[in-house]
Amino acid sequence: MTVSTFDQSTTLSTPSLVPAFGRLLIAVIFLLSGVGKIFAPDATQAYIAAAGLPLPFVGYVIALVVEVGGGLLLLLGYQTRYAALGLAIFTVAAAIGFHHNFADQNQMIHFLKNLAITGGLLQIFAFGPGSFSLDARAKR
Repeated sequence: MTVSTFDQSTTLSTPSLVPAFGRLLIAVIFLLSGVGKIFAPDATQAYIAAAGLPLPFVGYVIALVVEVGGGLLLLLGYQTRYAALGLAIFTVAAAIGFHHNFADQNQMIHFLKNLAITGGLLQIFAFGPGSFSLDARAKR
């Protein structure tokens, strides 16, 4: 396989769909979490309060905007780098705020999962959304 196989061509080859599929996989996590919060606002705010974080309602609103809004932007590939960076910051903050009890193996796994998701988001931030995205379409 040559390097030119992975260039930013406008054809819908398999390599050009890989970044879109990666964005989809990461976006689904945030969209499902955000939609779940929409249907359980009291439980979500109680969870935020139980974690000892201040202003549960404000945290709830921020989580909704970031997860649903950022998830949609990531999925569509629109303002993708900014969305990925915002989601990465949010994901690290969630890891620190909710999964900091390393004596609990489950919490450590969730913390590391959040760091892995952040790594994927930083890849998107660094390399962009790929050719199958609204960002790429706007450049044409």
